[in-house]
Amino acid sequence: MKVRVYVTLKKGVLDPQGKAIHHALEGLGFAGVNDVRAGKLIELDVDDGTRDADVEEMCRKLLANTVIENYRIERTETVTGGVGA
Repeated sequence: MKVRVYVTLKKGVLDPQGKAIHHALEGLGFAGVNDVRAGKLIELDVDDGTRDADVEEMCRKLLANTVIENYRIERTETVTGGVGA
C-alpha cells in the first residue's frame, strides 16, 4: 500500500523557498503568479495492515514539524505498469 504525506508550512509561517521560486518565475517572464508556497511530498510503501494511527504517529514524530507545518495523509492503491512507472 502506498501512503503519501503532503507537508506544507502553516499559514503565516515565512516561506523563503517559495519566495525564491516566485522571484525566479518572475525573472523567467511568467506573469500572473501571485504567491508560491513550497512543501514536500513523502511517499511511503507500507504493509496493507499498517494502521492510520501509525502513519499519524510517523508524521507527528518525524515527517512533519507540527509547530510550523501541516500534513495531509493520502492512501493510494499500488499501480503497476503504465507511463512513468
